[in-house]
Amino acid sequence: MRLVTLGVGAQNSPRHRPAGLLVASGGARVMIDGGPGAVPRGRLDAWLVTDERAELIGAIRKLASAKGLRPYAGTFRHDGLCIERRRVVHTNHPTYAYRIRTVGKTVVWAPEFYRFPRWARRADVVFAEGAAWDHPIRFVGGVGGHMDVLATAKQAKRLGVKRLVFAHLGRPTLRALSRGKEPPFGELADDGQGFRVVRRHRRPRPATAPGDGRRSR
Repeated sequence: MRLVTLGVGAQNSPRHRPAGLLVASGGARVMIDGGPGAVPRGRLDAWLVTDERAELIGAIRKLASAKGLRPYAGTFRHDGLCIERRRVVHTNHPTYAYRIRTVGKTVVWAPEFYRFPRWARRADVVFAEGAAWDHPIRFVGGVGGHMDVLATAKQAKRLGVKRLVFAHLGRPTLRALSRGKEPPFGELADDGQGFRVVRRHRRPRPATAPGDGRRSR
């Protein structure tokens, strides 16, 4: 399975294209989120979104329509690839992340959340929220917000996430990076960065030859 972060920017990022992930596996190509400037070349089999009421949904609809698609928040399955919609706590209307499974591996695309999703426990890769740096961003009225990078790193490590990639970078995080700060766990993605997730093959056990001295019971 090949993954590309076509963009890693939060809303109105001064440095990055809108956060979006291209998933390619078994001949299927699926886009998740993205927006102007973060559009894959070539055909797509589906275009999924994490928020059907997001600020960029109008632009995404036009971009998807040009490829003969309608963006939606749902599940996609094809030849061993399963991209499953899962709820996250973020705002006052339904918002989602995606659990992507194939070749015995689990990847999570969760670019916006106020609480780290516990169902991402022990995932091989989590592409995570990175809008805030050292304290959360709370929406007016207490209806959610953005979890900060430092808290996300701590929670992901505690839940056994193998690789944490921050892929929705906001201005507070960009300012922290410009001051030389680094997350205690995890890494920062970049626009156009590729990731490959492969199955680990077990070493075959050596065959037992007849008459090797072992007694059968």
